[in-house]
Amino acid sequence: MTVELGHFALVLAAVLSLVQSVLPMIGARRGNTRLMELGSNTAIGIFALLSLAFAALTMAYITSDFSVLNVVQNSHSLKPMLYKITGVWGNHEGSMLLWVLILAFFGALVASFGRDLPATLKANVLGVQAWITLAFLAFILMTSNPFTRIFPAPMEGQDLNPILQDIGLAIHPPLLYLGYVGFSISFSFAVAALIEGRIDAAWARWVRPWTLAAWICLTAGISMGSYWAYYELGWGGWWFWDPVENASFMPWLSGTALLHSALVMEKRSALKIWTVLLAILTFSLSLLGTFLVRSGVLTSVHSFAVDPERGVFILGILALFIGGSLALFAFRASELGSGGLFAPISREGSLVLNNLFLTTATATVLIGTLYPLILEVLTGEKISVGEPFFNLTFGPLMVPLLLAVPFGPLLAWKRADLAGAAQRLYLAVGLALAVVIVTLAVTQGVRILAAFGFGLAVWLMAGSLTDLAYRAGLPKASSGVAWRRLKGLPRSAFGTALAHFGLGVTLLGIVTVSAFETETVTVMQPGDSIAVGGNSLRFEAMEEREGPNYQDMVGIFSLVREGSRTVTIESAKRFYPARQMPTTEAGIYTHLFSQTYVSLGDAQSNGGANVVRVWYKPLVTLIWYGTVLMALGGMVSLADRRLRIGAPSRRSRRVSDVPA
Repeated sequence: MTVELGHFALVLAAVLSLVQSVLPMIGARRGNTRLMELGSNTAIGIFALLSLAFAALTMAYITSDFSVLNVVQNSHSLKPMLYKITGVWGNHEGSMLLWVLILAFFGALVASFGRDLPATLKANVLGVQAWITLAFLAFILMTSNPFTRIFPAPMEGQDLNPILQDIGLAIHPPLLYLGYVGFSISFSFAVAALIEGRIDAAWARWVRPWTLAAWICLTAGISMGSYWAYYELGWGGWWFWDPVENASFMPWLSGTALLHSALVMEKRSALKIWTVLLAILTFSLSLLGTFLVRSGVLTSVHSFAVDPERGVFILGILALFIGGSLALFAFRASELGSGGLFAPISREGSLVLNNLFLTTATATVLIGTLYPLILEVLTGEKISVGEPFFNLTFGPLMVPLLLAVPFGPLLAWKRADLAGAAQRLYLAVGLALAVVIVTLAVTQGVRILAAFGFGLAVWLMAGSLTDLAYRAGLPKASSGVAWRRLKGLPRSAFGTALAHFGLGVTLLGIVTVSAFETETVTVMQPGDSIAVGGNSLRFEAMEEREGPNYQDMVGIFSLVREGSRTVTIESAKRFYPARQMPTTEAGIYTHLFSQTYVSLGDAQSNGGANVVRVWYKPLVTLIWYGTVLMALGGMVSLADRRLRIGAPSRRSRRVSDVPA
């Protein structure tokens, strides 16, 4: 009965979405307050119904209800409870239900906390959001129903994909979807504003908190996904330029550009056309990622579905929303004014430069991701575009951008003095040059690119703190005066500094592990030792273990550090009988920010010997610590009172920026 209740809740949510997609927008056009208020009520109702549907599916997993096809295909009675719950979204149907639940969640947030929004804009935003919700509910009900019954019900399920049975999958998909789907609000604001014909600084101020919240979640989601793949797949890498990884990275790049563009629009009423276009493109890239994961056009560890029917349906959704929004944009773009003017050397100019590099980088990743697919469709030829292409195209685009980042906060609005900003960065320049020189000296001039990378990372970190120090009056002001000035700064200033500092930390980790990691692949048997990272790794024994729904062959290693201290590292080959699938469980020992990574390979025929891959990865954890700092920086900025209270009410007027 619970399953049928969940199915009925889905159908009823689709009906309410249809109501919300039409009536509030009619009310906005006619000035009917009651119809406009209906949008808020239905948005909350849709979220409640989808929460009920999601709870019903979760209960089916918890109770191992094998009369539900989705549970049969993705669960097992012996599976640990945590993975029974995470299995709800560890498959196509369940993950789509989570996707649309988060979509409704953001709609309910706008309905509940958008009290400062003009009634017509709010009604149009909720109407556009309902269009998206209705489309994906139709997709779920017609092609991906998670509540389909099976009769007769089998005694046991087929278990979840073994590589998804990990704590990382309890965190990674929800965070990623909060980012992906969160950008739908920015999209809805853009389309609603184009429909209404009102694009101004106040609009940017309303959009920015929603964009920032989505960006924070997407940053955390990508970071968690990267670390999960790093330790779970046993391959020792932190980024593979997998097409589905790229599909999440592109909205992040575009969303970062949108954040900076919205700031210019809010402060200077400039870049209106650019900001609206970025809001449309960012969510469009999120939709593209959904298509790549679920259409079957890609074979990837991240892919959920290989059903062409589903792919065609999602392709239709893409055509509807991307094509429709861009057509509306093209229709309205000529009416939008250019906004405030500014000199090339200004904070606005630096943010425009930032956006140009970010959007070009996004286009580069997009081309590298889609080109093999397009070529295969047109010619039947199969090629792969991998790391060399992206390193040679994406990397050079990032270098000038990273060099320019510390200048941005130090430049004045409208017109600035570049030489004056450079003078304030003299300490950051000195530290960066010192690091470059020391690295070249230590490596005897061999690691030139690594030395430059270290210098660039230090430049970013020191430069991010320079703005705070300058605004506090350092070094001239006394410590007491500087402290009082720092306390008086808006939280967004600290958030910006923290995010830019985190970017430098991530870059430091990337450069260090790329330049100085060591890898050893060898055949070992108990008693053998190898040198790794200045320490000694000894293969102690192989041990068989039994898990709740798997069998383990565990390799036990001892890492002797500093001549005396010994730590144990365990790496395993795990086998899941229900799925008849093996996995590799890497053994990782973290010392400070570096790691020793052990991956157990196949057993050899000669008496207990195994192939063993061992990496020493210096400062590798800084890659993820840096992303955590970036997300924290976004959270600090989001806590700024100016973002929480929203924009003040505006006088009613028709497109303020439409030329007379």
